[in-house]
Formats: sequence, structure tokens, C-alpha cells
Amino acid sequence: MVVEPPTKWTPRRNSNPKLDTSPDQILLEMPQTPPSDARNNIHHIAAVSATTSITTLTIVLAWYSSNIGVLLLNKYLLTIYGYRYPIFLTTIHMIACTFYSSFAIHSLRLVPAQYIQSRKQLLKIFSLSVIFCFSVVCGNASLKYIPVSFNQAIGATTPFFTAIFAFVITCKKEAPIVYFSLLPVVLGIVVASNSEPLFHLFGFFLCVGSTSGRALKSVVQGLLLTSDSEKLNSMNLLMYMAPMAAAVLLPFSLYIEGNVAGITIQKAKQDWFIVFLLVGNATVAYLVNLTNFLVTKHTSALTLQVLGNAKAAVAAVVSVFIFRNPVTAMGMVGFGVTVMGVVLYTQVKRRSKLTAH
Repeated sequence: MVVEPPTKWTPRRNSNPKLDTSPDQILLEMPQTPPSDARNNIHHIAAVSATTSITTLTIVLAWYSSNIGVLLLNKYLLTIYGYRYPIFLTTIHMIACTFYSSFAIHSLRLVPAQYIQSRKQLLKIFSLSVIFCFSVVCGNASLKYIPVSFNQAIGATTPFFTAIFAFVITCKKEAPIVYFSLLPVVLGIVVASNSEPLFHLFGFFLCVGSTSGRALKSVVQGLLLTSDSEKLNSMNLLMYMAPMAAAVLLPFSLYIEGNVAGITIQKAKQDWFIVFLLVGNATVAYLVNLTNFLVTKHTSALTLQVLGNAKAAVAAVVSVFIFRNPVTAMGMVGFGVTVMGVVLYTQVKRRSKLTAH
């Protein structure tokens, strides 16, 4: 057995084997060492990417916290604490959103300020604010009668109402499979409603009204603010809608709920904790809109939809742990079917759009 001697390897920087005819040498290509500026640039890009990921994660967590927080605070105020004035509570939310939005846009300059261009555009925004009022008031009022978990289960059916309003108002038809994917959404709510221990018919209708109002707003907004001069980002739109909504809600609150402002002042004299609750509640209500905008800006609208589906489930679980409202196995199954139906609808609609293009 003959053992051949090991091959002699000769590394040469920037060498070319074709130019070396030595039979006893195999030349290895060795890449040039990148200059220090390039190495520093790579480290900088990695650091920026890590910072961006941390920022996005922080914003998503803030969005989750504010969404779940405002639901729990509303439920606590309207039921446990006994502040049974949902219209006035929504009015406080709108007043807070007016000041916070103006400060964020004009002082902090989080987004460029956009201005109303015409009276026609103003009327369109006012129409949206009326629908917005209806949706928010119904949602807050429903928490007086039904638990947060059931509220979130009904709220998950928003895509169903959006598809209906899009068809009725704009005559926009989706592919048959898109409508078929909505069947689990409806089926899940039917199962959850029949199995809900704390089911309340009026609270159920209020929550359905809130969900349908939210869907109607999204359809009407896309229909009204169509031209480039009319389109507003969500931050500027909120800044204009909030004071209009407050102006609409306040007379209704005084008429339906009585001398609610005087009652609130009287409660504050007896217990200053209500001031903290109302201010904190209104602040968190604004943070819902702010973080909603930031999540869309740092991720995408599709990511927001996916996170929203998970948020409904998380909010339901957290509310059960905090308020100890009874749940049944069939109710949980119904909620799960609804959420999975929404996920299926989102995927099918996205694929339908890609196919159409």
C-alpha cells in the first residue's frame, strides 16, 4: 500500500490559479479582508435592525395593553364602580382625544398636519363622526350587560358586517369562497351566544350595533374620502372627528342620562379616585388610537388584523381571570370557531386579491 505525500497548499491573497502553472501546488482563493469602514457599517446595520425590532415589539405590546386596558376600565367603571353613564363616558373619551390628538400632531409632530380642504370634506368627516359615535357608545353601553369575553367574541365578527355593507353600499362582490369563509364566524357566535351564562339580549344587540357600526365606518370612510386631497391618516382624522363626536354626544348625554356632569362632580367630591379612573380611562382610550396607527406604520395592515384576532382571545382570557365571569366549554368552543373563521377569512381574502391582480 502506497501512501501519497500530502498535497502542499499555498494560500495567496488575490491569486489566480490559471496564472500559476506549478504542478505541485494548489492555490486557494482567499477573499480580501473588508476595510474597517465596511465592517463598522455592517455592525451599524445590525444594531439598527435590533433597535427597530425592539421598537416594534414595544409598540405591539403597548397596543395590546391599551386595547385590553380600556375594555377592562370601561367594564370596571360601568359595572363594579357603578358609574352607569356610557354616553357621558364616551363624551369624555372624545374630549380627551381632541386635546391629545392636537398635541401629538401640532406640538410633538408625530405626523404631518393635514387640513380640511372644503365644506364638502367637512360634511363627510361629520358623517363619519356620527357613525363613530354610534359604534363607541353601543360598545361601551354593552359592557353594562354582558361580560368582556362575550363582547370580544361578538366584536370578532366585524369582517362579516364589513362584507355585507361593502356589498349593499358599493355593490362590491367578493369571490364565493370569501363569503363561504365567513360561515364559521357566524356559526361560532351562535354557539357562543347559546352557551353564554350571562347572556343579555339588550346587551347582545348593543354589541352587535357597535360591531356593525365599526364595519360601516370603515366602508363609508373608503367611499367618502376617495380623492388624494380628501384622504387623511388616522391621526388627523381622529383629531377632526373627536370634537364633532363630543358635540353630538353631549346633548344626548344630558337628555338621556340627566345632570350627569353635576353627578360626576358630586362623586368626585366624595371620592377622588373617580377622577383618576376617568382621566386614566380617557388617556388609555386615546392610546388605543395612537398605538393602532403606530402598529400599522411599523408593520402592515395585515399584521394588525392578525394581531387583532389574537387580541380578542387575550382580552377574553384576561377578563375571565379578573372579573371571574363564568364560562362554559361550548362558549369557549364557539369563540374559538369565530376567531378561526376570521383568520380563515383574512387569508382567503388576501389570496383572492393576489389572484385578482
